Amino acid sequence: MVVYGATLLNIALGLAVLTIGLMVVYLRKGDYRLFLTGQRTALGISFLVFLATIVLVSNLLKSNFSIDYVAKYTSLETPFVYKLTALWAGQSGSLLFWLFILSVYATIVVLQNRFRYHQLMPYVISVMATIQLFFLLMVNFVANPFNPIDAVVPVIDGMGLNPLLQNPTMAIHPPILYLGYVGFSVPFAFALAALFSNRLDAMWVRSIRRWTLFAWLALGCGIILGGWWAYLELGWGGYWAWDPVENASLMPWLTGTAFVHSIIIQEKKNMLRVWNMVLIITTFVLVIFGTFLTRSGIVSSVHSFTESSLGPMFLWFLLLIIAVSVFLIILRLKDLRSEKKMESFISRESGFLFNNVIFVSLCFAVFWGTLFPVISEAVRGTKVTVGAPFFNQIAVPMGIILLLLTGIGPLLAWRHTSRKSLVRNFSIPVVVGLITFLISFLFGIRSLYPLMTIGISGFVTGTLVMEFYRGIRVRVKKFDENPFAAFIRIISKNRSRYGGYIVHLGIVLMFIGFVGKAFDEDNEWALKVGDQVELAGYSITLTNVEEEERPNHYAWIASLKIEKNGEHFTDLYPEKRIYFHNNPDPNRRQPHSEVDIYSSFKEDIYSIFGSIDTETDVISLKIMVNRLIMMVWIGGYLLLIGTVIALWPSKLSV
Repeated sequence: MVVYGATLLNIALGLAVLTIGLMVVYLRKGDYRLFLTGQRTALGISFLVFLATIVLVSNLLKSNFSIDYVAKYTSLETPFVYKLTALWAGQSGSLLFWLFILSVYATIVVLQNRFRYHQLMPYVISVMATIQLFFLLMVNFVANPFNPIDAVVPVIDGMGLNPLLQNPTMAIHPPILYLGYVGFSVPFAFALAALFSNRLDAMWVRSIRRWTLFAWLALGCGIILGGWWAYLELGWGGYWAWDPVENASLMPWLTGTAFVHSIIIQEKKNMLRVWNMVLIITTFVLVIFGTFLTRSGIVSSVHSFTESSLGPMFLWFLLLIIAVSVFLIILRLKDLRSEKKMESFISRESGFLFNNVIFVSLCFAVFWGTLFPVISEAVRGTKVTVGAPFFNQIAVPMGIILLLLTGIGPLLAWRHTSRKSLVRNFSIPVVVGLITFLISFLFGIRSLYPLMTIGISGFVTGTLVMEFYRGIRVRVKKFDENPFAAFIRIISKNRSRYGGYIVHLGIVLMFIGFVGKAFDEDNEWALKVGDQVELAGYSITLTNVEEEERPNHYAWIASLKIEKNGEHFTDLYPEKRIYFHNNPDPNRRQPHSEVDIYSSFKEDIYSIFGSIDTETDVISLKIMVNRLIMMVWIGGYLLLIGTVIALWPSKLSV
């Protein structure tokens, strides 16, 4: 199996080189047979990668410990589902998984466009094959997942999967994140194809619209799922810590969001053509940079892999992408420039442009804060840590501005907005925002940023409600439909517009959830059975501590009775687990706290079993009351629903 899997990757590497060569010769000679052959070899690369991935997965499931990767990331005790997720748990497996997702996309692109975009497809296939070639070089020569184990005697059991990864969310978070991360390779390939072929009209933008939205959606959902995993599994009660690897996923999402907005202007007004090209290339560069950060070992993170020799190779590949892209943009700069200019500061075009500037500025701030410790260590010899306060100081005001622009944009007209239209469009949303602000103030909220966020959220909600109301009113009058039918029809008729509004409503709810963080309460105690403590109006009693041996860990389970106003409210059962508890080597035993949470729209009660003294039966318990956090997850659902609506093919309807 080791030889079989490695051979598949070797042949795929050869086919990648052959595919690129065939496309180069076709572009020089014009023999269409070469292009058809190149298409088939491109599909052959993906097919061999699929087979190699299946081979590795089957060996993970069968616990074939003769393979080094299988022995490191699974064990006989590892549950079936986590043997499957071990595919992306380690360095070499995750690279093969990256390549697998890329090959899925490459296959779809080739099959979908067999009879379309003839001027672009040779370049698209070449770029995709080049990216595949790079990752094939990685998995063949640097981090081969099929390397045999280096052991004198047969390995009876493996080391097992990290307990932090033994969570249902980790079965779906990395694949979805990879779908987004790798998905930006497709619009990047079409962008480079447009530059190489000098076909810089709207064709390349139209060809990638849904690809871009899908990649953006998948990356956004992956980030939210990562926050959910951190909230459930890491035991600190938060969902975003400005960790370097978290930042690495956020940066391409920010520039991708800017691109999603600005291509609307190019499609409608044929403007921002240079800017859009820069944005999509920057997004893919940030994807490779994020992969480099995760695998180079230059930053410390709970999410990153160990230090390896992959870092320099990723850096060289990154520099190659930047050099080729910059050269092509400079070469085509004259053809890229648009003759149309912004006609007014008060227009929808300018609103989109301001939106882009804030997104890119925020991305640069995150980039600088992430790399500053590395730069300071290289220049001064000491690492200067940049923590959450730095990022919050920049991100919070920028986020509030972005939220405000979300409400302003739909109220502006294309080209120019008259004074009369400004008064008519802004009056109701502004009143709603002011009322929301005053109500929040009267209820005792005095902090500046929470007050501003709540007031602006009211303004944006007013804008979105007005947009839906106007569309519904027009259909009711014109077609005599009932309001619900009109609501469905306006979405069906203009999925892109109203799907975007639903996304914006989701963003509003997420911001409200972020505001709740300012009102959290928490405390920590050392308790014995029968002890009672108080927090945020709740009485918490430790009623029992049980022990239980399970297939892959040993657990202490604390039983907590939560009361409010003297009445029973709920029960929580946080756990302290010891994974690999039967291992004779104490250093291999891994403690882990499994939290338990009671969730409601208003707040979460978050319980953490910190430790237990088995001699005195005293446990360390931390309780957190996290306000409005459910709004973050509901907002994420709306973001998903709105983007799916925008992606869904439109129907011709009245």
